[in-house]
Amino acid sequence: MRKLLIAIAFLSFGSAHAAGYGVAGCGLGSIVFKDEKGPVQIIAATLNGTGVQTFGITTGTSNCNDGANLIKAYIETNHEAIKTAAARGQGEALVGLAKVYNCQNTEALSSALRTNYNNVFNSSSATQTQSGIESVIRMNPELNTSCGNLS
Repeated sequence: MRKLLIAIAFLSFGSAHAAGYGVAGCGLGSIVFKDEKGPVQIIAATLNGTGVQTFGITTGTSNCNDGANLIKAYIETNHEAIKTAAARGQGEALVGLAKVYNCQNTEALSSALRTNYNNVFNSSSATQTQSGIESVIRMNPELNTSCGNLS
């Protein structure tokens, strides 16, 4: 269910992606349908939700390799899921967040975000949340060393 919600969130992201895929985002669907417009993006999102998107984000394949834009897109499309998972200190959205930041220790990131929840998620702005997440990573010696994709 959560994967479906994340896929739907990617659908709602719109056309900010200009990396060769449509509104469904990166993943298997982007390989098959590329940036073809229209309802076909629903099918692309379904294909992306088969788990290939997570693999693509992790490995930088399946059109999921545009670095800083990927981090911004991930946070914008999964803002509420990340916020909810951070409050619990665990969850698939935090695993994905750790992947886009290339953090080696997902549990350390999850714990740091839970500890700093009020500072990181004090705004409804995804941009401010991204800034807060990156501040937490930079201030934590372990995360600062292990997370390689800071903007």
